[in-house]
Amino acid sequence: MSAKDEPKVPIGLYYTKDHEWAKIEPDGNILVGVTDYAQRKLHEIVFVDIPRPGTDVGKGGLLGTVESVKAVAEVFCPITGKVIEVNDVLTKSPELVNQDPYGKGWIAKIKPKNLQEDLVRLLTAEQYLALASAKH
Repeated sequence: MSAKDEPKVPIGLYYTKDHEWAKIEPDGNILVGVTDYAQRKLHEIVFVDIPRPGTDVGKGGLLGTVESVKAVAEVFCPITGKVIEVNDVLTKSPELVNQDPYGKGWIAKIKPKNLQEDLVRLLTAEQYLALASAKH
């Protein structure tokens, strides 16, 4: 596999086996989105169904869906907590998930309930890259 084909997996984020990422923000809240690997597999994303702020989510629970011209994929929450903010821009510009999955394409911000407990069950960038490369 060439470096061009290898999915981008930023160091310092946490990952799930279902291809979501979690980033700890300076305020202790968690940004969540889908990985570069996931958006590549989905191809052209045309719709993102996001939760409403105030929604309680469990680790591994359904956070929303991402729809492409090819398929609909469920997005699972990597941690337990409460949705405190969503990326409303995605309702008009779902392609941001393709263009910038770790930046402007984030899906939700979660106020964690048991962060340390949840983090130990997530993958590091190295572990996730090994998983994604094996599936590639």
